[in-house]
Amino acid sequence: MVGGAATHSHEHEHAPVPVHAPARVGVGKYVTINYTLRTNGAIRHIRSAVWGDQPLEYLHGSGRLLPALERALEGKVEGECLVATLPPEDAYGERDKALQQRVPAEQFGGVDQVEAGMCFLAHSEDGRRAENVMITEVNEENGFVVVDTNHPLAGMTLEFEVCVVAIRDAPTTAGCGKA
Repeated sequence: MVGGAATHSHEHEHAPVPVHAPARVGVGKYVTINYTLRTNGAIRHIRSAVWGDQPLEYLHGSGRLLPALERALEGKVEGECLVATLPPEDAYGERDKALQQRVPAEQFGGVDQVEAGMCFLAHSEDGRRAENVMITEVNEENGFVVVDTNHPLAGMTLEFEVCVVAIRDAPTTAGCGKA
């Protein structure tokens, strides 16, 4: 060393620690959420750790959630909460009267008391399809009930309160191992 000058070895310099941007909700990410669903101010469904529920995990962009709800979640980070209000056209559509029909009451012969609001699994005439139907009217005098195959939330504005619990990447390899 000449004149007391210090020399630095580049081997011992520390590279700056990269600051990782938080994971954001986007297509191909596995997203875990808790939520409350309300219609007309009344709670319809809660998925919350407060009630001991497991959060819902879904693959963003896979079509499991309503598209408008996925759009509202796009770009959110872990711990972020939001309220998304979906009018019927962005949720389950308007009620379609063509999806309601009168059925002879005797088709429900094995049921003690048929009442409006009851749900049943109905099979198509060819037996190939099964769908949920809700009884919306019982007319005992004329011997019929009205069944409705509209989604139970059709015609309603849905208000979701959603909190993002976790975001993770989709597994990069196919196979049987853990992701």
